[in-house]
Amino acid sequence: MGLAALLLAPYWLAKGLRHGKYLHNLGERLGFSFPAMTKLSPDRSGAIWIHAVSVGEVLSGIALARQLKALYPGRPLIVSTTTNTGQAVARERLSFADAVIYFPLDWGFSVRRAFDAVKPALVLILETEIWPNFLREAGRRKVPVLFVSGRISDRSFARYQKYLGAFGLFLRPLLKDALSHAGTFLMQSGKDAERIRALGAPTKRVSASGSLKFDLDLPAPSPLSNWLEAEVKRSGRSPVIVAGSVVATEEPLALIAFGTLQGEHRNAFLVLAPRKPEQFSAAADFIEESHRKFIRRSELPIPGPLQTAGGANGPAGNSVLPDGVTVLLLDSIGELASLYRLADGAFVGGSLVPSGGHNILEPAAFGKVPVFGPSMENFAEIASRFVSAGAAVQVESPEDVGVAWIELFRDPARGKKMGETARQLVEASRGATDRALAEIAKHLGPAAHCGQTRTAAGSGA
Repeated sequence: MGLAALLLAPYWLAKGLRHGKYLHNLGERLGFSFPAMTKLSPDRSGAIWIHAVSVGEVLSGIALARQLKALYPGRPLIVSTTTNTGQAVARERLSFADAVIYFPLDWGFSVRRAFDAVKPALVLILETEIWPNFLREAGRRKVPVLFVSGRISDRSFARYQKYLGAFGLFLRPLLKDALSHAGTFLMQSGKDAERIRALGAPTKRVSASGSLKFDLDLPAPSPLSNWLEAEVKRSGRSPVIVAGSVVATEEPLALIAFGTLQGEHRNAFLVLAPRKPEQFSAAADFIEESHRKFIRRSELPIPGPLQTAGGANGPAGNSVLPDGVTVLLLDSIGELASLYRLADGAFVGGSLVPSGGHNILEPAAFGKVPVFGPSMENFAEIASRFVSAGAAVQVESPEDVGVAWIELFRDPARGKKMGETARQLVEASRGATDRALAEIAKHLGPAAHCGQTRTAAGSGA
């Protein structure tokens, strides 16, 4: 870690100065200061610490976090993330948490300072982040660590195998020792359970309990979604396409797919949602190069999350969708999920380029048919299950994405049936949160307000 930090310091500095990354949270990552913790009592103890790496993990953990806060109201709930976008979404969607912080860098001194600040009685790691010093420190302090909704993708496992093949004499005992300090591994599937065992997790502590992503809370309509719904109806824009979690260099491909659709549906409207804030400017350039008229979400005088680029969060005005605009660039964080409610067609990004894909469950939970490209390694099992059930469409090219939308719109009955199948698959797969809560209760004892569980879970995001 020290050598890597030394070698990468120029890169981090350049990125920090150019994009505002890394530098502003360095104090927290090193464990020197936690501004969000200052409002908590210094003599507190027994916190529940949830670590969610980025946006996907934060969203998947909302239901679990809310139930924990309701069931254990006397324990501080601390949430940590690694990425800036994850931090922004956590602050907005997990506003009921007592503090949202950055996860420490895996050096002994920074990890110890973080433990001293949080004072956890239990640590929950959503999905799978293996940090040896962090796990060792938890073991020394006898703080139980639970991996919840654990997942090891095909790509990650192949990478582990590659490095274990080259450096196995060092890495195998390192991984085995680190994983021995975790109390429980609640993995998403039997395959994930087998893989974590292969990396050295104690066999008896590993089980398959499903994915928290299926337990997601559907977001309520937002000011933006209400405005857009009214405007597309007023102006006759249809169908509405939401292209979500689009990664860098994938924006032109999403626009090609939309162009294919426009060949048959001249009044189609696209919501283009880049995955990360640093993509917003590049996405705008790509739209301009495609000779389409567009508007940025940040230009709309509509209330939104504090993280909206440009800070356009004043009172809603008499804004109307300008004539000729065919694309809304969603240059904000935390507003995508509510827009899937309006979608006639949905594209899930990170799949037309070799990026591993993103979560298809948000559009599916709204009864929308997820369309995605060939690269879905990070969600291979879910993607395969939905495609096999006729609840999603996987294609090979951006043109094929557009054709898939056209075929669904030509046969509305088929599209409706596929969307309902997608929604039913999400509903039938819920339950990972309850299984996680049962395991947590073994460490924290009986919940203080057991009767609040369902109320908390159904209260909305």
